[in-house]
Amino acid sequence: MFILLCVLLVLIGAAPIWFHIPYSPLKSDFKKDVAKMISKNKLPDENALFTKENFTHFPAAIQRYIEHCGYLGTPKMSYLKMEYHDVDFMQGRNGPKLKIDYTQYNFVYEPCRLALIDSSMFGIPFEGYDYYQNGVGGMKGVIAKAITLFHQTGADMNRACLATYLAESLFAPSILLQDYIAFEEINDYEIKAAITYDGQMASGVFSFNKDYEMISFTTNDRAVAGTDGVMEYVPWSALCGEYAASPDGILRPTKFQAVWNYPDGDFVYFDGTIRSATVGSGA
Repeated sequence: MFILLCVLLVLIGAAPIWFHIPYSPLKSDFKKDVAKMISKNKLPDENALFTKENFTHFPAAIQRYIEHCGYLGTPKMSYLKMEYHDVDFMQGRNGPKLKIDYTQYNFVYEPCRLALIDSSMFGIPFEGYDYYQNGVGGMKGVIAKAITLFHQTGADMNRACLATYLAESLFAPSILLQDYIAFEEINDYEIKAAITYDGQMASGVFSFNKDYEMISFTTNDRAVAGTDGVMEYVPWSALCGEYAASPDGILRPTKFQAVWNYPDGDFVYFDGTIRSATVGSGA
């Protein structure tokens, strides 16, 4: 009993030190995956620029979006990095609200999205890893840097992650030029989009305002886990707005919300400000 008590006291004393050191296994895995994908996603021509001719076969709304946001004449990208700080993140409709930092990478030459959640619960580190890579999607949550709270995977998660990647495709227009994605005009301000990869397919509708800034994406191809663990398909929307010029001169949204559109009302579970958005060539 005495030895057990000593071990317990040592663990209690060591915990704050472990919580506050920068290293964590999940963050390390995230950084390794990102570095690997950046190396893999190098541009064939690092000097290639977006031209008007690249988009002549696209619906008019996308052509006007590309022109209005200032992409013409700028370098094509092989990945996009976006950072959010102090995001309001809800843990379920009746769950607690967390403040999180969120860092994500979207890669071009194959659908791949890697995102890290960094937060804390009652002073204890909470980290999350959302990923879609090689056709496999998942969402993992870890507390105290060592205890896995959940790790959702499976066919429904694969499709949901592919739909999320599609929702953000206009933020990195090199994605639009790939053969795994297709667009169809609905009207002057709405575009139907579909993405197909590794035997999976997801689709949704992009909406634009009068200035042809993309303001929403809505899909029926995302499932949410209920309290009983059963996956349920619920309409899902990504909303963005308050476009502003980035340091590179590109107009990008600064506000972003992720919303479950339940029959009895919308549930905003991710509400954040995009603090920075940068692109890379993979060099």
